[in-house]
Amino acid sequence: MAGESLIIINRTMTYQETLDFLFSSLPMYQRVGKAAYKANLDNTLALDAYFGHPHRSFRSIHVAGTNGKGSVSHMLASVLQEAGYQTGLYTSPHLLDFRERIRINGKPVPETEVTDFVNRHHKIIREISPSFFEMTVAMAFDYFARQKVDVAIVETGLGGRLDSTNILSPELTIITNISMDHMEFLGNNLASIAREKGGIIKQGIPLVLGMAHEETEKLLLSMAGEKEVPVHLAYRTYESLFQTMNREGLVMHRIRELHSDSIETITLDLAGDYQRENLITVRTALGLLKDRGWNISPEAVQEGLSSVVKNTGILGRWQTIGHNPRRICDTAHNQAGIAAAMKQLMQLPCKNLHMVWGMVADKELDAILPLLPGEATYYFTRSGVPRSLDPHVLKAAASVHGLKGELFPSVSEAYGAAMQNAGADDMIFVGGSTFVVADLLNASGY
Repeated sequence: MAGESLIIINRTMTYQETLDFLFSSLPMYQRVGKAAYKANLDNTLALDAYFGHPHRSFRSIHVAGTNGKGSVSHMLASVLQEAGYQTGLYTSPHLLDFRERIRINGKPVPETEVTDFVNRHHKIIREISPSFFEMTVAMAFDYFARQKVDVAIVETGLGGRLDSTNILSPELTIITNISMDHMEFLGNNLASIAREKGGIIKQGIPLVLGMAHEETEKLLLSMAGEKEVPVHLAYRTYESLFQTMNREGLVMHRIRELHSDSIETITLDLAGDYQRENLITVRTALGLLKDRGWNISPEAVQEGLSSVVKNTGILGRWQTIGHNPRRICDTAHNQAGIAAAMKQLMQLPCKNLHMVWGMVADKELDAILPLLPGEATYYFTRSGVPRSLDPHVLKAAASVHGLKGELFPSVSEAYGAAMQNAGADDMIFVGGSTFVVADLLNASGY
């Protein structure tokens, strides 16, 4: 395959040929796992030098964390876009199309930009053999620089210290939370994971810290202190009082600023209960940016947060995809994220619950499966990525925890069976993996 790719790359490729080259020739963590992980920044620094250090030409906000960093990044991008800033957004992974990873004012990078980048720079790609993520970060930073964005919201891929995005010198650093995930790279305890995530803390650059365990908060505060970083603890800045839903199905959050006791209502179009924590983090970050001279009006905050989906195209976060039966999908894929999603799911009334469920092979089943509802019918399946867990293995492990269901070779077949079996008063939940949700949305024509 590598030989074929090199032949193709000697002429102008189509967009689909470019994607085929990227996915087949460059190691991609989401597809192959550990083989794609580079425990240094050598390739990133080489690419950065080759492109003339593009990240130095725009302001940035760097976001890390175990859960919530994608939602926080999209919320911030939406507000800054409403405030009139030309706003870049870099996130991963994508659900439907590679171009979701790189956006300006919500618009995905054009197909021609992707093909032109690879066709113009194939020599350096062949010389240093970067990972898929390393090359994508270089593409994003180059695109943002050439398009002269005012600011880019940049989400880390995995960890922080050795993440390709960590060449940034941002205006603001955000760490949403720390919990157990990717232990094979980041360490098998919270302190080790916090050290890796905290690797994005830069000398003197303010840090917004979302919710944290006592252990990880203490460690991150110590790391920040060593670099003379002012730390803003979100949960000590704002308090969420309650939330309710308006007639349009948007969630109205009532929050209080703790140091002034001022109260505001913010309408958010992201429906997951876990967004309450993310909203507090975002609101803290926006207040800090405004204090530092950014022109962010209350109207931009309100409009941006009520239009995150429209402005940024975010998908898969507690997303309702149909009614009668009610159908919800969510990209939660680790212990903390799935626990939050299941807590909300069990609060929703339904006659029967149908769970279309698949996971990737490197997750701790014995920690996650006990979180799932026992009184549900399961449709065990797998996504189309090589890292997906064999559903036979998943079903066997689930049965130990009293979870019963049938096997299906694909997400579309599992979802189709659930739709056939579910009545109008039932509920179908699809999740367990970002890639299960991606396969569902693809099959559903999103």
